[in-house]
Formats: sequence, C-alpha cells, structure tokens
Amino acid sequence: MLWSPPPERVARSQLREFMELAGREAGKTFESYDDLHAWSVSDVGGFWDAVRRYCGVISSGSFSEVVAPLEMPGARWFEGLRLNFAENLLRRAGDDPNRTAIVFESEDESLRRALTWGELRSRTLACAAGLRSLGVTTGDRVAALTPNVPEAVIAMLATTAIGAIWSSCSPDFGPQGVLDRFGQIEPKVLFAADGYVYGGKRFTLTERLRDVLDRIPAIEHTVVYHHQGDGAAGLRGLSTWDELLARGGGVEPELEHHAFDHPVYILYTSGTTGVPKCIVHGAGGTVLKHVEEHVLQCDLRPDDTLFYFTTCGWMMWNWLVSGLASGATIVLYDGNPLQPDPGRLFRLIDRNGITVFGTSPRFLASVEKSGTRPREAHSLESLRSILSTGAPLHANQFDWVYDAVKHDVQLSSISGGTDLIGCFVLGSPLHPVYSGEIQCLALGMKVESVDDDGRPLIGSQGELVCSAPFPSMPVGFWNDPDGAKYRAAYFERFPGRWHHGDFIEITERGTVIIYGRSDATLNPGGVRIGTAEIYRIVEQVTDVTDSLAVGVEEDGDTRILLFVVLAKGKELDDALCDTIRKSIRQNASPRHVPAEIHQITEVPRTISGKSVELAVARILEGKEALNRDALANPGALDQFRRFCR
Repeated sequence: MLWSPPPERVARSQLREFMELAGREAGKTFESYDDLHAWSVSDVGGFWDAVRRYCGVISSGSFSEVVAPLEMPGARWFEGLRLNFAENLLRRAGDDPNRTAIVFESEDESLRRALTWGELRSRTLACAAGLRSLGVTTGDRVAALTPNVPEAVIAMLATTAIGAIWSSCSPDFGPQGVLDRFGQIEPKVLFAADGYVYGGKRFTLTERLRDVLDRIPAIEHTVVYHHQGDGAAGLRGLSTWDELLARGGGVEPELEHHAFDHPVYILYTSGTTGVPKCIVHGAGGTVLKHVEEHVLQCDLRPDDTLFYFTTCGWMMWNWLVSGLASGATIVLYDGNPLQPDPGRLFRLIDRNGITVFGTSPRFLASVEKSGTRPREAHSLESLRSILSTGAPLHANQFDWVYDAVKHDVQLSSISGGTDLIGCFVLGSPLHPVYSGEIQCLALGMKVESVDDDGRPLIGSQGELVCSAPFPSMPVGFWNDPDGAKYRAAYFERFPGRWHHGDFIEITERGTVIIYGRSDATLNPGGVRIGTAEIYRIVEQVTDVTDSLAVGVEEDGDTRILLFVVLAKGKELDDALCDTIRKSIRQNASPRHVPAEIHQITEVPRTISGKSVELAVARILEGKEALNRDALANPGALDQFRRFCR
C-alpha cells in the first residue's frame, strides 16, 4: 500500500455525503464502498437516478422508469426526460461569471490565455447563433480538425446547444484518417485551425483542409480560427472564427431540450484493423456518466482545477471538457508534453494550481527515463490526484511516482474506453492505493472477470464483461440501421453482457489489474499472457526505453517475438538479450520468455498513444497493415517487414 486517504478527506468527500443521502432515500445503510457498489449494480435505476439528482443534472419532462428493459442491448434510459448537453456544462456560469473557466497553454509558455465563465457562455451562444445562421439544425453533424484550444470547446458547446452532433479529430491525423472518419458522417460544417505546433515545429493545415473539402462534398461551410498558421484563404464556404461569432452577436438562441438519448457526440474506434466504427453517444448518458465519475469518484468541485493531457481526437478530451459541469476550471494543453523539457507539465501544475492531473503511463515513463525528479524542481503543492490511462500503469511506475513526484498524492489508474466514453474501473477518495492496482470498480458498473465459459473469476485473469446496463452505452453506430454491427461488437461472445476485450484480474480485495487487450493476448503452450505483463518487466531493464510483444503461430503453438527500443547509441547484443530473458523468467514465468528478441527504432502507436500489436502481427504474417493513417507514426510499421516469415 503506497497511500491511504486521510480520515478528514474521507469525511468531507462528496462520495461519503452521497452514500449517506442515497442510503437514507433507499432505506439502507452503506457502511463501505463495497456496500454502495453492490446496491448500485443491483438497483441500477435507483442508483443512476440518485446520481442525477445529487449532481444537479438540468432537465425537463418526466419519466416513469429510469431504465427499461433491464437488458443489453436494448435498455432505454429516462424516457420522457429531456435536457440540453451544453446547458449542463455551462450551468455554473451564473454562479460567478468572472471566475476562470478555461486556461489554455502550449509548448510556448508565453501563449497562455484564459476565459472566464461569462466569456465562455457569451461566446458559446454567439457561436451557436452563428451556426444557426449557416443553416445548422438539430441532428446535423459538425466536425472539427483542431488542436486542443478554447475555440474547440466553444464550438463543441455551440454545436450541442442547438442539438447538432459534434465530432473531432486532432490535426496530426493524415488526410485518409480524416476522410475515414468524417467521410462517413458527412458533416455540414467543418471547424479547423490554420496550423499547430508540435515538438517545436510549426505545421500549416491549409492544404490538408483543401484536400478534405475536395473529398467530402457534404461540407458546406468551413470556419477557420488562426492558430500558428498563415491563414486559410480560398477554402469552400470559408468564414473566419471572428466572422462567425459576429454573425451571432446579440442573438441568444434558445437552449432547446431534447430526448435523453439524443445524439451529442460521434467518436471513433482506432481504425487499425479496418475502417473506424463511428460510435454515437447520447447527451443524457454522457452527462450522467461523466458527472458521476468527476463528482463521486474524483471528488471534483468548483474550486478544483482539472487537467488531462489529450488531443481532440481522443475521448479523454470529451471527458476533460465535461469537468465544466462540476464547475471546475479546466486546463487545455496543445503540443508535445515533453517540450521544451520533461518538466513542462509540472510547471503547468504549479502555474495553474492544478489539483487533478491526468496523464498516461507513456508520459510518466518518459519523464522517469529522462532522470527528472519533479518533486525536486517543482512545488506541486496544489496537486491532490494523478490520473493515468491509455495503457496499464505498471507497479514500478506507481513506485516511481510516490518516490519522484509526490508522496502524498492519490494515484488512480483508470480504464474504460471510447465505446462507453467513460470508465469501468477507476479511483475513489475512500480507497487506498496499492502498487500496480486500480483502486476499485466504478459505481453503477457491474464489471466482472470471466473465463471462456462466462463464469466469474476472482484472483485470476479473465475477460472483462459488464453484466448490467449503464447509461453511457452508445446510442448505436452510425450507418448501422439494424444494429447488427453494434451487437456484434459487444454482445456476440457473451450474449446479454457487454464484452469489452480487456484481459483483467479482480483481486480478493476488489482492486483490478489490467493485462492488456484480450485480442492481443499471447497464448504460448495454452497459457494466456497479457502483453502488459511483459512490458512492465522489460521496460525496467537498463537501456530499454520501449517494447512491443507479438505472438506468431508456429507448429500449433505461439512463439513470442519481443521487439525493443533502446537508449540512444545502444545496440542489442547477446548479453542484453540474456538479461531481458532472465528478468522476464524471474519476474513472470518461463512461459513469458520470448523466443526471439529484436531491436527496432520505434514502436508503432495510434494517435492516442496505444501500441498496435495486431497491425504488427499482420505484417509478420505477410499481410498489409490496415489504415496506416490511424497511426501517429505509420512509417514505424515498415521495419517489421524484415521479420516476416
């Protein structure tokens, strides 16, 4: 155990208050989080309605049942209830319009700017009126190719305020990656910046925008805001950001309420195994899931400052922006988090008084490998919680955070997905932190680890399933009128239960360990091995900076091939291979030891930073990797061709 919440923090947490209020209303006494969780998944409707009321979700209309039928797929939530997504995110704007709502920073620390709640609301309404003047109506799609800047948040709020549907990609997506996504949903309006900066380099977007417009004729209007580029003259249907807001100035559109499951976002699967699936999320389910996670699990309040390092092409951007619904100040960062040095985001914490800081295992590993010890150069006094997602957070990384970053911080590894726009497992203000383990199952989520026959497991590895409906299940997939693709994606293997595709263990004490994607699970000698088990050992070996493990079928068995990235100037030799094999054998098992180890220059990753074992496996099988534009570094795939059998 690395950390335990102080008693006074437990006593004043919003989760503790919710336990008492919900218990009185339900005629129950919740002595522990486990008691509350058991009720939340047995009385699903009672729990989620209690969350709705406690968190102050703004709505109108009435409903007779919270959820009916109580099955998956097919569950319908709060039928008869109506709400407006943007209204719920802006509901704190009237409390103190002069308080800071959004802070923006980038690699260039001189470019910091901030928006008050009053400015955020007025610009959102002006943008919404401007969109209306362009003919955007309920159900239309509005897309954005944008860096993580305040204009993106305002455009999203304006879009959802008028009942249109928002979808965004980060500007590092290649033209085909953008086409694979936006081409399917045919947006009426495209928001974009004219440029962006990453790693100290300046990139312009005008030619890419021209290419996108040429290939998606459905786009009628293009709204461009100036950011690191040289302008964007000559684009079809062009308006500048200032022109759009001026068109809507002085007009305050009505924030019309829509059905609870009215579409609000279209997000996308990674697209590394085929054309990305377009996941449609509903307004009510997204609001409800996010406020539960923020208010109860993260204890987020109006005096907090929330940050997550993300791009607009990852669901954590949507999750971050929903922090506005809790009244918190949100911090946006655009660019390389290690630029100009590994201390950049730690200076961001001190400069903005960040209390909840979100990042990834890859970022933490990069800081550790650099030799940086943030606690020695930065105050970090405001920092209460660190969140990490995108990949499993290894035990050694937990240990490093408490040694090198801050000893009295809550470190919460969290995990869920784009598919549910939230978490299955995460932290809470009531739980201690154990090295290498996720603190708890999310409230309202009946998460189980099951064997191949669907039997629940405790203390051993299995497939992650969710056995009860939850409100942030997708409304469906775009262009899937009979729901066949949706059912096949989640409910085919274990009928009636959501099958997520993660390989996990639920421990005896209720914590969770994630071993990686089950579709990338290795199976040597019939023993299932999560790739994360190998990575957490290998990347502790001196001179190894990154790694990728892939299984190759040979003579009826699986051979593990391990690829390693080494520190600059280092070469893989027999001695290092022996060290790696010995470390894996001692810290895991002989079954985990790779049959071959090879040196590579970089691990191919998606734009959200996830390694792509399946794409590499295809190349090793002599096939072509699909949708290279879904990767941040598609050229990294080419080096694997020399290992093809």
